[in-house]
Amino acid sequence: MSSLPKRCTAELIGTFWLVLGGCGSAVLAAGFPELGIGFAGVALAFGLTVLTMAYAVGHISGGHFNPAVTVGLAVGGRFPGREIVPYIVAQVIGAVLAAAVLAWIASGKPGFDLVASGFAANGYGEHSPGQYSLVAALVCEVVLTFGFLFVILGATDKRAPAGFAPIPIGLALTLIHLISIPVTNTSVNPARSTGPALFVGGWAIEQLWLFWVAPIVGAILAALAYRCVGRDDS
Repeated sequence: MSSLPKRCTAELIGTFWLVLGGCGSAVLAAGFPELGIGFAGVALAFGLTVLTMAYAVGHISGGHFNPAVTVGLAVGGRFPGREIVPYIVAQVIGAVLAAAVLAWIASGKPGFDLVASGFAANGYGEHSPGQYSLVAALVCEVVLTFGFLFVILGATDKRAPAGFAPIPIGLALTLIHLISIPVTNTSVNPARSTGPALFVGGWAIEQLWLFWVAPIVGAILAALAYRCVGRDDS
């Protein structure tokens, strides 16, 4: 097994890639008049970032790239609790660095207003793409993170086919975005939410609590559920 510093570095790089690729597709490409990729393109971009980086560094760090995943795996007995904080710190740093690079790139376009653009930040109420309420956003994030963690736990189970886990995990994240971009701009990942929020400030910081609480609650519930359903009775 790689050392903790190496694993944390892998998590930082993986989360950087996720935020740069996923949020970058939303900020730089989704709204471009001639080449706009739309919600479906953004959803696919997020799925591809997880799939590609899971294959690249999953064998080093486990390929979490998400504080909710780290907490969920720990509750599920797949990850040591003592390493939760270092992993989360690395993930948040990676997300913030990616947001900084994205802000620098986006600002190269004349007239770009980072705050007015929303910068792919997550929100509810008037800051939800579809104007969904706080309660709707909360339920959406809890349920979809539950589903995401359940897929991760099943795909990485020792009884599952070896070597294929990144594919269903990436597809699950794509599906999650197809469902929830109109609701919250899709988080299911507190680090992904934190990076853009720090640059938007104001409302994005005020609403950030939901995108930490809901994904972590959903992840814990999924871990508890999988411990029951996935238990080998033989």
